[in-house]
Amino acid sequence: MSSTTSLPPPRTAAQARKADELKPEELLLVLLKEARRRVLPIAATFTAVTLLTLVVGLLVIPRNYVASTTILAQDSDIIQPLLEGRAVPTGVADRAGMARQIVYSRKVLQEILAVGKWTEKDLSPVAQDKLMEDIRNNTAISSPRNDLVQISYRDTNPERAYHVTEAFGTLFMQEALAAKERESREAYEFIDKQVQEYHRKLTDAEKNLQAYRSQNADAQPGSATDVNTRISSLRTQVEQTRMSLLEQESRAAAITDQLSGESAVTAVQTRESLYRAQLIELRAELDRLMLTFTDRHPDVVRVRHQIEDVQRAIVQEQERRQQPTPGALASEDAQLNPLYNELRSQQAQARHEAAATRSRMGIAESMLGAELDRSRRIAESESALAELTRDYEVNREIYQDLLRRRENARVSMGLDQENRGLTLRIQDPATMPLRPSGLRFMHIAAAGFVAALALPLGLLFLLVRFDPRVRVARQIVQKTSYPLLTVIPTYLTPKERRRQSLKFMASAAMVCSVFVVYALVFAFKVASA
Repeated sequence: MSSTTSLPPPRTAAQARKADELKPEELLLVLLKEARRRVLPIAATFTAVTLLTLVVGLLVIPRNYVASTTILAQDSDIIQPLLEGRAVPTGVADRAGMARQIVYSRKVLQEILAVGKWTEKDLSPVAQDKLMEDIRNNTAISSPRNDLVQISYRDTNPERAYHVTEAFGTLFMQEALAAKERESREAYEFIDKQVQEYHRKLTDAEKNLQAYRSQNADAQPGSATDVNTRISSLRTQVEQTRMSLLEQESRAAAITDQLSGESAVTAVQTRESLYRAQLIELRAELDRLMLTFTDRHPDVVRVRHQIEDVQRAIVQEQERRQQPTPGALASEDAQLNPLYNELRSQQAQARHEAAATRSRMGIAESMLGAELDRSRRIAESESALAELTRDYEVNREIYQDLLRRRENARVSMGLDQENRGLTLRIQDPATMPLRPSGLRFMHIAAAGFVAALALPLGLLFLLVRFDPRVRVARQIVQKTSYPLLTVIPTYLTPKERRRQSLKFMASAAMVCSVFVVYALVFAFKVASA
């Protein structure tokens, strides 16, 4: 008779991972069992970590004490409205930045070294620079408000932190006021130097302008206006004179034309002319009678005898005229024409007036030419005169502006010298720090206890989690697929029980010693405080 044994079916990877994992309650039981087995290493780890934390907190991590002071920067509310526009306050908007520049300066840090008694030791220059750098790093400057500056200093010695912070506040106020006074004084000296420089420039420009005007008579103020007015007047005069000359020449031409139609002398009625007129009348009458009568008619004879008598009278008159007597007129039959004489007089007067007008026009034209030449000279000198005048005006404006600014700077310097413009005072004085800042002993102790508990428990969890051994009976069934009949518990021998008890006692003693040490240290610190 034969028996057959059946093999369990092969397990998948998911089933194998599920068999290795422990349930939470199983994991808790396993952790407790492993903790009981390794109670002494756990207690030793806890003791070592807590005591090491205590040593680090007491010796390695320094206790820092912070002291701070607050400085109020207040502008004068009474003087500033009174001197508005006259004095320029030298206030600083970024007061925190100004405080950093002053506090972190080498001059202030040298005095801080003496206040903190670091200079009592013989320090090398390199050590002093390193110490100054540490002081800068331990100093914090902030500005809670625009008119407040807060200076804080951190140090391991509370007394030194107090004295250094107090010295920082005092030195900051002294240096800030000195810097304001120095700034206003330097500003006044600079402006005064500029005033003197521009006064020299203004004097030189005025001398150059006066020399140019003295050398150029036409380069006087208003010369161009006077010349233009004179030119306009002369042009008007020339035009009027030209029109008058044309009128007079036209009048003279008209008189000449009229004079050409008149005779210089006029005929008068003399004896000969009377005889000739009578002779003409008689001949006319004879011709009229001959048309009617014959030569023997008494009227014809009478007229003939009258004609003969008149002819003899004419001959006698001619003979008489040919033999002049002394004192008699050269000619009794002609005399000067009065109209002709009047026209000749008007013509001479017109020609005289035209000549005078022509002379005046020539003089006016020559004066106009001279004024035009003067205008060209003035135009040529205007560029140089304008440049000299511009230099003078610019220098004068700048000089006057600098004079006003110098007086404003003088008033500002007086305010800063008497500390009337900006007042610096301690708003919150520095006090002696009684408790350290940052991590306190309580925090270090709590952190030590947490680390002392977390480290062994974490190591124990990692041991149980990654140990491949079988911890519970369920894993045997799941891994082998064979049925589990029973579980035999572990029994300790009396010797093993005594050894286990000693381990527990030793562990309890180590834990208790930790609490005793912490209690003693805490009591000592309370007593010291």
